[in-house]
Amino acid sequence: MFDFLKRAEAGAPAERKASATGPLVAYAGMGRVAWSPRDTVTLTKAGFAGNPVGFRAVKLIAEAAAALPLVCQDAGMRYERHPVMALIGAPNPAQGRAELFEALYGQLLLSGDGYVEAVPGADGLPIELHVLRSDRMRLVPGADGWPVAYDYTVAGRKLRFDVSVEAPPVCHIRSFHPQDDHYGLSPLQAAAMAVDVHNAASRWSKALLDNAARPSGAFVYHGGDGQGGMSPEQYARLQSEMESHHQGARNAGRPMLLEGGLDWKPMGFSPSDMEFQKTKEAAAREIAVAFGVPPMLLGIPGEATFANYQEAHRAFYRLTVLPLATRVTAQVSAWLQRFTGEDVSVAPDLDQVPALAAERDAQWKRVSEAAFLSDAEKRAMLGLPPLVAEGAHA
Repeated sequence: MFDFLKRAEAGAPAERKASATGPLVAYAGMGRVAWSPRDTVTLTKAGFAGNPVGFRAVKLIAEAAAALPLVCQDAGMRYERHPVMALIGAPNPAQGRAELFEALYGQLLLSGDGYVEAVPGADGLPIELHVLRSDRMRLVPGADGWPVAYDYTVAGRKLRFDVSVEAPPVCHIRSFHPQDDHYGLSPLQAAAMAVDVHNAASRWSKALLDNAARPSGAFVYHGGDGQGGMSPEQYARLQSEMESHHQGARNAGRPMLLEGGLDWKPMGFSPSDMEFQKTKEAAAREIAVAFGVPPMLLGIPGEATFANYQEAHRAFYRLTVLPLATRVTAQVSAWLQRFTGEDVSVAPDLDQVPALAAERDAQWKRVSEAAFLSDAEKRAMLGLPPLVAEGAHA
């Protein structure tokens, strides 16, 4: 029974303890690339508030999409006045239609998710619309995986929106994400690496300007009496004088006074230094491509995809602004239908978009000259509702 004590007294080797995963740990001497975090708050600060290309791309898309004229119609007629259009035109006391949709498009572009809250009136119909911040909203899935509520957290306080009802108080609009069932993928997340590269290149340029925009050089010391190095006092004095008298933009061009066998040997820009500007421009183009903005519209040099600015502007509306605005307005109008019970849709009015005027004129001419089409078929091809019957009023 006490054999294990006898073995210990006999000088048995002591038991050694080690982690089972210890042999799997590899140590590398090379440094790792430091990328910024990918959460919404950090990406917004780095890619929108701290990056001019991302800021301008988001503003360009959001402002253009929010400024699109909207039309309200159903299967039978187009309305000049409708309660849905009145609500969208004046969504809340602090915002108009353009401000509301600009905030919604901005949230979609920066986080991949957009949330609109409906404030119900006494009759249950919405009387106000508000865009909620995406970084404060959390989805609550049910037992089947579908969302049953949303939690909105501000300053430690949490408000829950129940969306299991027939007319949910929150409309969630999300971009396509292939690996997430509940949240969308924003263009800013796809462009995160390019944003980091662009910001790093800007910081490098700033550091160069702080150093009087000069390339680095070397002090060569030729000591007397065969001295091969400077004394600690001489080295400290030289370093202090360089920091106080020759670094920074205010000291640009100030001549150096060298003494005690010092000689300045300037060094030219290395090939890697010369590539920094090209790297920055390439990163700017990647950011613009991720958002769907032609680099030409952002003033990025080296872009020759379109023959002129007008073609780039037309492609911007056709490929980026209109798909985004059409999808968002369709989802918002379908959500509002659950309150009103009316089959009324809201969509951009393509005939009033100046950037598409040439294309629409050509389409109108081509359809109007098609003699084999009836008037009803022509109106359907142009996206117009059927003619209103006599005695009916829009």
